[in-house]
Amino acid sequence: MTSRDLDTPYRGGFVGGEHRFALTVYFEDTDTAGIVYYANYLKFMERARSDMLRAAGIDQRAAKEAGEGVYAVAEVNIRYLRPAKLGEDLLVLSTVEQVRAASVLIHQRVMRGDQTLADARVTAAFLDPSDRPKRQPKPWVETFKAISEGDSLNA
Repeated sequence: MTSRDLDTPYRGGFVGGEHRFALTVYFEDTDTAGIVYYANYLKFMERARSDMLRAAGIDQRAAKEAGEGVYAVAEVNIRYLRPAKLGEDLLVLSTVEQVRAASVLIHQRVMRGDQTLADARVTAAFLDPSDRPKRQPKPWVETFKAISEGDSLNA
């Protein structure tokens, strides 16, 4: 491994239509008992969703700067099934379940090995610069549909 490899941030990627994002539980993620604080699962999922968009070739920053719009979480339904603990390696699995004109529904699971720790469905709405729902860019809709059909992306 070269120093250049060590200087590059970790990136997740797609296996078929599933985005995989690995992470480690650090002290800052836990409560005094060494168990991941419940709200941090949402942070893990947010990081994985952002990485999923990057891996799919969707440039949110460019869209925002061009005045096209941005994604915002409109709804989250989450079930906490098992606790994660300090030092554990986790995997966030993300799949696109449904694509609508102005939103996308993403199923996310935080895993420890083959155990599901948290299971969520997240609706991300595409908003215009005035924070009103807006149709997603057509190429993005096509990308999400390809992902939801299980097509492998290597962007």
